[in-house]
Amino acid sequence: MVRISLDVMGGDYGPEVVIPGAARALERHPDIRFVLFGQESRCAELLAKHPKLQAASTFHDCEVAVGMDEKPSQALRRGRGKSSMWKAIDAINADEADVVVSAGNTGALMAMSVFCLRTMQGIQRPAIAAIWPTLKGESIVLDVGATIGADAQQLMDFALMGGAMARALFEVERPSVGLLNVGVEEIKGQEEVKEAGRLIREANVEGIDYYGFVEGDDIGRGTVDVVVTEGFSGNIALKAAEGTARQIAEYLRAAMSRTLLAKVGYIFAKGAFDRLREKMDPRKVNGGVFLGLNGIVIKSHGGTDAEGFAAAIDVGYDMVKNGLKAKIETDLARYHGTQPSEALPRA
Repeated sequence: MVRISLDVMGGDYGPEVVIPGAARALERHPDIRFVLFGQESRCAELLAKHPKLQAASTFHDCEVAVGMDEKPSQALRRGRGKSSMWKAIDAINADEADVVVSAGNTGALMAMSVFCLRTMQGIQRPAIAAIWPTLKGESIVLDVGATIGADAQQLMDFALMGGAMARALFEVERPSVGLLNVGVEEIKGQEEVKEAGRLIREANVEGIDYYGFVEGDDIGRGTVDVVVTEGFSGNIALKAAEGTARQIAEYLRAAMSRTLLAKVGYIFAKGAFDRLREKMDPRKVNGGVFLGLNGIVIKSHGGTDAEGFAAAIDVGYDMVKNGLKAKIETDLARYHGTQPSEALPRA
């Protein structure tokens, strides 16, 4: 059984997306048990439409919902201890849930997660890891927005955590790890990136295979299993990739409807175009993983639909089933010379 806590009020649409998304995820994973946190006045009727989900869930009424435009500090002051987001995270501390999923305000979710769960021993700053579709399958890119301007040690920690996630997700014994840079030559790039490369090489970590520097086009090629960068460039790369996917889809749609011959050609090639659309569907890879905390937190896109939110739940389910937290703790303990049980006390 995997216990998943949901911030039902999070995202652009709240319960209207979260509840149907949870119902879809339950169909795929009947061993899930949900702990739902939201405003009963908005959720009760929707939940009644999904009797299987209702039977597999425990619902907690919450008086406060964190707004998508709230500053993290404001969300903490207003929602600490009583918002659906805070209570969903704190369910991990209360041993009611193994993972929390929210489509809410990213800054608020990260701030509350750090405050409530604390970072693991040896971790200065957490990271957000994204699952990235590539020509070879999938890779992991981190950080995509949590730590702006990470230093060399933080990039080293990201490499350790990304490698552990790759082992959990892809079942690769020694995932390849590359540092995103402006060139592959050792003399190129910022000093922090070059120093991080030296740290990773010299550490010779058992759980990862350090590839070296990679460039932006290597992400989509799938050159390595894990691409490590700081949050500013990682977030730009993520948004640029999402925008490019939408741009290509629009180009294809326009081209296939321009002439009668093109429309006839589309009919014959529909199967191929359907497979391409499936591959480029951002909902299929929805769900960023907050790494470096004493608990697993999954961030869904705020504007996704039910299928996209179900995909984020799938990510959380897989992370629990494959022992992500234990793998990260083990790798960090080996590198920092501590024991996995030495995690910082929780709030």
